[in-house]
Amino acid sequence: MERVIKIKKGLDIPLDGAANGAPLEDKSTALYGIVPDDYPGYVWKSRVKAGDKVKAGDRLLSDKDSDTVALVSPVGGEVTEIRRGERRKIEAVVVRREGGFTSTLAVSMNDEQSIRAALKQSGLWAMMRQRPFDVVPDAEARPRDIYVTAFDSAPLAGKVVTDGMKKYLEKGLETLARLTSGKVYLAVRAEQGINSKAAEVLVMEGPHPAGNVGVQIAATVPVNKGEIVWTLDGATACRIGRLAAEGVADYTAEVAVTGPAIKNPKIVACGIGASMESLMHPFEPINGNNLRYISGNVLTGVRVDLKSGFLRWPYRQVTVIEEGDHADEFMGWASISPKKYSVKRSFPAFLRGLSKPFPFDARIKGGHRAMILSGEYDKVFPFDIYPEYLLKAIMAGDIDKMEQLGIYEVAPEDFALPEFVDTSKIELQKIVREGLDNLRKELS
Repeated sequence: MERVIKIKKGLDIPLDGAANGAPLEDKSTALYGIVPDDYPGYVWKSRVKAGDKVKAGDRLLSDKDSDTVALVSPVGGEVTEIRRGERRKIEAVVVRREGGFTSTLAVSMNDEQSIRAALKQSGLWAMMRQRPFDVVPDAEARPRDIYVTAFDSAPLAGKVVTDGMKKYLEKGLETLARLTSGKVYLAVRAEQGINSKAAEVLVMEGPHPAGNVGVQIAATVPVNKGEIVWTLDGATACRIGRLAAEGVADYTAEVAVTGPAIKNPKIVACGIGASMESLMHPFEPINGNNLRYISGNVLTGVRVDLKSGFLRWPYRQVTVIEEGDHADEFMGWASISPKKYSVKRSFPAFLRGLSKPFPFDARIKGGHRAMILSGEYDKVFPFDIYPEYLLKAIMAGDIDKMEQLGIYEVAPEDFALPEFVDTSKIELQKIVREGLDNLRKELS
């Protein structure tokens, strides 16, 4: 079954620096890191120590309470460091590569319980998310529905379902269907030509955030209080399919290295959690200015250090932009340069067409002020929700209002575009993340 869903509200940010060409293979010996902060919802405990030898798929961390959900090594090698921060919080487990990115597991995936056990053992369970709260699914929960997103509409995003893994997608969907009494939904673009017998296909049309799973859920069956929905990307579904079909846990990734600050953006074939330094080794910056390295896209990605950072979940993209701290523009904000971008036609760039790529940098270009009820969020927020009022309820800690205004339907990424167009330059995603965490704590 196929359903076409058209999204009218949204915005495609015309960022320069799209990746192109065949994937480059990362053959360098490098460090790989698993960052527990990428997997919210659990308290993670280390199961290895520096100097231990591990194979791909071996446990590095597991949940503190039940010890059933694991974060595993994406590569065979030696654990070089358990990186800790304040109060001995684990910031990363670092492995030096000595082997490959796949592991053969002796698992049976014939029924629901065996599938759950295999996903937890292989580390694939932690790559899924649960709505509400946008956390790793509870170990014993059963979802109402499962949503798989096979494309990414974020700026400069690469393929989610790569050509090499596409053949495992249907098997992955069949496996996921055994974990719910409801439906499995698969969101695609029409040009992908992906069909499925195991899932209801949602053909998404329109600008970003059409690729956000929250939009797909809201357009089909929104999440109500007491309901649980699981979400995952197409890459994870393909990994689940290969595990079910061949008993092989695959931790490879094709990463789009993008952005206006580097020459010849390309796709790199590597393993999940690759060190940022090794990923960026083949790429040359356009100039020597201060650069910002983002694991992910410019809207929802995580800023990482070039020397000590790692590719962060969901392991699909790196974006490099200039910080903009060396910018010296004539007339500053009052300039009428056609190179300045604005969604409000404040600059003449709209005359040349806003679809042409712009060399954005990291400057906020505005000052912090109180939230303005101008309706600017609504233009890029395709939910049947009043975003300003929901945000105010979160900041006030009013749980009843938060529930009434739709807190269970959203995740921080759903507020990335409102944050981009926000006149007040408020960190909306941070507010939503803190609100979801506080609500989860209150209800537990």
